Amino acid sequence: MKKVISLLLTLVLAAGSLALPTFAAEDKIQVTEDISVSADYDWTRFKGQNVSLNVYNWGLYISDGSDESVDVISAFEELTGIKINYTTFDTNESMYAKLKSGGASYDVIFPSDYMLGKMANEGMLLPLNKENIPNLAGISELYLDKEYDPGNVYSVPYMWCMVGITYNKDMVDEADLEQGWNLLWDPRYTGQILQFNNSRDCFAMALKTLGRSMNPTSTQDIDDALVKLQEQKPLVQAYVMDEVFDKMEGGEAALAPYYTGDGLTMIAENPSLGMFLPEEGTLQCVDAMCIPASSQNQEAAEMFINYMCEVDVALQNALFVQYTSPVEAVRDLLPAELRDSELMYPDPELIERSEYPSVISDELNSAMDMAWSQMKSFDDTGNQWLVPVFLLVAIAMTVFNVWRRRARKKRRQMY
Repeated sequence: MKKVISLLLTLVLAAGSLALPTFAAEDKIQVTEDISVSADYDWTRFKGQNVSLNVYNWGLYISDGSDESVDVISAFEELTGIKINYTTFDTNESMYAKLKSGGASYDVIFPSDYMLGKMANEGMLLPLNKENIPNLAGISELYLDKEYDPGNVYSVPYMWCMVGITYNKDMVDEADLEQGWNLLWDPRYTGQILQFNNSRDCFAMALKTLGRSMNPTSTQDIDDALVKLQEQKPLVQAYVMDEVFDKMEGGEAALAPYYTGDGLTMIAENPSLGMFLPEEGTLQCVDAMCIPASSQNQEAAEMFINYMCEVDVALQNALFVQYTSPVEAVRDLLPAELRDSELMYPDPELIERSEYPSVISDELNSAMDMAWSQMKSFDDTGNQWLVPVFLLVAIAMTVFNVWRRRARKKRRQMY
């Protein structure tokens, strides 16, 4: 879901000023040229014990050594002797389904806010031993103690973002941006609008255009949002997730709601693109690090989480994915274009008008799943009645062909 901006990394490395101030020899251990870690933490206690961790994260969501970035996982393995088996998922729902089925075992996962709240409520996560995660103290209070995990019993924030609207300046009249979320329902952009291929974000936007909370509180909210999304469907070119990058960077679409970090990435790839945050408010999103209840390596998993909160590691990850790091010290180490970006660090008043996705009841989840299926199968041409008619015709033709073959066979036997 996330991509790399090698240009910024090149500028940072050329400046030669980011890694050096983050450590002093007496209290830091130098792991790589760009990463040093706290010396007062026992990073080597698992060395020689053949320990491995299964880590399950979003795609392209960690600094992995590509495009001149730093491979933070290899650095962790070198530092601790712990082997990391790293795999990725593309949606919260697919990650949840895999863990719920028991088909795989993981030690560290990166669910989003509403999903980690759901998993915690269902007993799918282990409470964290915070003594093993001292770097939690470096996380800004802005990202802690939220409704989805009060007291951060189960999670440590990894990245934060908001949902904005990416637009092509050559295709969109900038005066239209004042419409906010309603811009995505503007018929002048028919066939040029991309939309999220996930229900939670789509229903949130539809509810906002209706003047309601972005979190549904009743089945009526979901029914009304469904109607709004069905109204939008004739305007939508495609429902996308990671496909948004190629389409927007290639000029194939004019408008696409997406996450601010990815918006920065797309803008860097195509200067004709811009992104704005609707003034009426939007969604705030946190992806967090958690330990599944099935993990047999909790202490080592907590070491990995603590490592990811080291300032140098968090900095490299923020540079790579372009999302806002909750590690407070990272902001001052970023290049000015990110440090001062309203997408990475938005106006506090806008943040106040925005919401986190809340944990909704099983009843509302089921209603949303059903409504999403209805929306995706909705025939926006008004010819929904053709589907059952075509099925009946196909059945009739099959019956007729069977009867005709039998009749021919019978006639041949008579002669």
